[in-house]
Amino acid sequence: MKTRITEMFGIQYPIIQGGMMWVGRAELAAAVSNAGGLGILTALTQPTPQALSEEIERCRSMTDKPFGVNLTLLPSINPPPYLEYVQAIIDGGVKIVETAGRSPEPFMDAFKAAGIKVIHKCTSVRHALKAERVGCDAVSVDGFECAGHPGEDDVTNLVLLPAAYQKLKIPMVASGGIATGSQLAAALALGAEGVNMGSRFVATEEAPVHENMKQAMVDADERQTTLMFRTLGNTCRVFKNSIAMEVVDIEAQPGETDFADLQALVAGARGRERCIEDGAIDDGIWTVGMVVGLIDDIPSCKTLIEGLVSEAKEVLEQRLLGMLNG
Repeated sequence: MKTRITEMFGIQYPIIQGGMMWVGRAELAAAVSNAGGLGILTALTQPTPQALSEEIERCRSMTDKPFGVNLTLLPSINPPPYLEYVQAIIDGGVKIVETAGRSPEPFMDAFKAAGIKVIHKCTSVRHALKAERVGCDAVSVDGFECAGHPGEDDVTNLVLLPAAYQKLKIPMVASGGIATGSQLAAALALGAEGVNMGSRFVATEEAPVHENMKQAMVDADERQTTLMFRTLGNTCRVFKNSIAMEVVDIEAQPGETDFADLQALVAGARGRERCIEDGAIDDGIWTVGMVVGLIDDIPSCKTLIEGLVSEAKEVLEQRLLGMLNG
């Protein structure tokens, strides 16, 4: 499959593994890249820039194919040493960076000087156009269906993708709610030149998460997510378990939500240790998209990607052309 995305990143298929906190590690990124997609390490999963450097080398020992690094830029009282993480990426010889959160503009000169291609994740057309203006090479357009932070506009990809396509000059990929080959074909029809999948890659053999989490995704339907932090203007889509519903109930109480009342419930360390690592999937917060309703197995990354591509080609070449020729 040839698109501007495959040519830009030097990959066989226009399928990108999203950079997911605690999940975007070398074993998953390398498996995706080896299967013809683009694997992504998550920079802030690593506790220090030096640890990121080591993870980049570990990934390189597992694949000779292109892979990238996600750097999520978030407002924080005590922000991570972003410049040091950027330098670790550059020194590691990585040539593809996925940014998310705030604008990557402060780091674009450094990335460009190092010959790095930047794809920025956006939840609105206006943010995608800003990414284009500051020099990003591509954008990942993230619909309301997605896991994690879908923004505050609540626009699904069926509208968001063609709206962005009408105004963008740089290529875009569809992100949020993607799990099947027919959806890959649909994304291409809507103007995307590839897809970015997060949740679907969590339910694979190589994903470094507990089997209980993978099985919970297989067992879930499309209603098994909920939105929290709406009252804080920082909406987040997560797996609908007892902890998530407790957060939603607190937010529903009269008056202004005090984050202090939520902090112990939503702590990232709790979600990582109890859910991702220990498999106690109901004892913490973990992000997942509505796409869980389309996940019914736990394949290898190779099997998943090859199946997606085969199905997409069948849809494009046989089903749709058959309708035109019929």
